[in-house]
Amino acid sequence: MANLILDDGKIESDLGEIARELESLGIELRHYDPGTSLLFPDLLDQDVLTEAEKRYCVELHNSVFEFIQQENGGIWCDLLNVHPGSFNLHHLIATYGRYHTHPAPEPLYVLAGEMIYGFVRPDGSQVQLLIQAQDYLYIPAGVEHWCSPTASLNFKGIRYFAIAEAWVPNYTGTQVSDSLNKPH
Repeated sequence: MANLILDDGKIESDLGEIARELESLGIELRHYDPGTSLLFPDLLDQDVLTEAEKRYCVELHNSVFEFIQQENGGIWCDLLNVHPGSFNLHHLIATYGRYHTHPAPEPLYVLAGEMIYGFVRPDGSQVQLLIQAQDYLYIPAGVEHWCSPTASLNFKGIRYFAIAEAWVPNYTGTQVSDSLNKPH
């Protein structure tokens, strides 16, 4: 389940409270278990997946994709697989690890592992959100955020796209708050 670190260092783990904290940004967070992870537990533990294995994981989540299409106009999806040996790991971290926005919504369903997102709230304060397996995150277009894998460098998630440019970052120049990087 997700955890939210507030600007004052408080950690929130109640899904309802996290949703309330992110509401001003239009961000939605849900925990959704379609039961499909039981069908491919070995694939979730593997670092490297073949294209056929990736397609299999995505196809098993067609019910989630249909839900995304109805709610947010998703047109297509793919599997993001991050692991210590990912050929583009440094590029991925450099690209998405600084504050940016996207021209379209950014829906994501986590199959395995963890990812950290940082957000700038309307009052300028910043929060960090740790998402984990079976979390569904919806970030509206234009919301200032960054993301990075955790130290485990293990993440599998299905990304949903409404337009081809949906995941191209537009950098904002905002710096990550020092208060979020201090031990509490």
